[in-house]
Amino acid sequence: MRIAFIVFSFILINMMLQGCSSRTAPAPVTTLELRQNFYNERNRGTLQAKQYTVRKGDTLYAIAFRSGLDVRSLAAANNIASPYIIYPGQVIKLKISNNNKPQSRPLVAEKPSAKKSSSQTKSNSSTKTAKTVAPKKQTGYVQTGSNIKVTSSAVQSLNNNLVQWQWPVKGKVIAGFSYQEQGNKGIDIAGADGDRVNAAASGQVVYAGNALRGYGNLVIIKHNDDYLSAYAHNRKLLVQERQMVSAGQKIAEMGSSDATDVRLHFEIRYRGGSVDPLKYLPKK
Repeated sequence: MRIAFIVFSFILINMMLQGCSSRTAPAPVTTLELRQNFYNERNRGTLQAKQYTVRKGDTLYAIAFRSGLDVRSLAAANNIASPYIIYPGQVIKLKISNNNKPQSRPLVAEKPSAKKSSSQTKSNSSTKTAKTVAPKKQTGYVQTGSNIKVTSSAVQSLNNNLVQWQWPVKGKVIAGFSYQEQGNKGIDIAGADGDRVNAAASGQVVYAGNALRGYGNLVIIKHNDDYLSAYAHNRKLLVQERQMVSAGQKIAEMGSSDATDVRLHFEIRYRGGSVDPLKYLPKK
C-alpha cells in the first residue's frame, strides 16, 4: 500500500510539472503599457458633462483646467464675478456659448508697436504702475500665510500679454505633446526624486493640491488673462494658492505622485486649450 501511494504521488507531481511547462504564460506588462494606461486614466478624468457640482477643495480655475475651458468664459456663463469664489454643492454649467468666449487673438503676443508716441508710452507706463502697486495693508506682500515677497516682475506678468518662458526643470523630454483627442496634453520631463521644479514664467498660483485625478500633486500658475502653466506629479508643493511667483522660482520638488516613475508633466494652456510647450520654451 505504501509503495502504491509513492507511485501515485510521483505520477501526480509529474503531471503537474508537464502542465506547467506546456502552459503558455501571458507576456508581462511593460512599463510602456502601464504608462499608457495611466495617461488614458488621466484623460478620462477630463470633465465632459454639461454641468459639474462643486466639491470641497475645488476652484474655478481647476474646473476650467479639467474641462479645457477659459476661466473667464466659464465665470461669465455662470455669473461668477472675480475673484471667482465658488462653494461646495454649487452647480457649474460647462457648456459655453459663443457669447461667453473671448475674442480670438494671436497665440504669441506681439510687443507694443514702436509707432506709439512718447507721451502715450509714458501714459501707459503710469497706468501699469498704478495697477501693480500693492494695497498699503499688504506692504508689498501677498497674504498667503508664508509672507512671500511679491516681486515687480511677477505682478507685471499679469498686466501684459507677453510671457517670457523658461524650462521648468533640467532633463530629457521623454513624452511629447499630442494633438490627438486622448493624447498627451503637455510634455513629460525625466528627473530625479526631489529635483527642483521652477516656475516657467512669473505669475500667480491659482491651484496647488492633488484633487485632479491623474495629476498627483499639481501646481497651476496664471501668467496673464490668456496663459496658464501646470506642473504635475510633484513630491512636494512649496507654494500656496494666490501666491505670486517669479520666473525661475522653486515651486515644487519633482516626484512620482499619480505616475509610474519620477517625472514632471508640464502643460501650457492658452485660453483653456492645450498647446505644445515646445513651441514656447527656449531651444535647448
